[in-house]
Amino acid sequence: MRKKILLAEDDPDDQELFFEFLSDRTDIDLLPPVENGEVLLERLRQASGNIDLPDAIILDQNMPKCNGLQTLQILKSSGYHAHIPVMIYSTYIDSSLVKLGLSSGAVLVMDKPSDTEGYHSLIDELLKVLD
Repeated sequence: MRKKILLAEDDPDDQELFFEFLSDRTDIDLLPPVENGEVLLERLRQASGNIDLPDAIILDQNMPKCNGLQTLQILKSSGYHAHIPVMIYSTYIDSSLVKLGLSSGAVLVMDKPSDTEGYHSLIDELLKVLD
């Protein structure tokens, strides 16, 4: 069954790359992206039942208003959305971000890819933890 992936990413170029590099995948459905954590949380609040919820969320760490870790912590404290697997990705990954992300409930914390192969590997890793 195809997995619905929701991306929270503030950079329009990164959103475009994400969709361009992954549009040929037959194992995922890419939901319309959101530009920050606040918009993500609002979209989830408006979802009517589990059919509208994503199977996984990918959060950019460096977003305005509500960054990836802040959004993750809010999601995991919400009884309704806490079950949704969340990945954090960022251009700048260090051991502190990995440790804090995983301890806050992220299933993965990974470097932001820069090419088609990297994006496919990122999705492959995410799908492994979803199965």
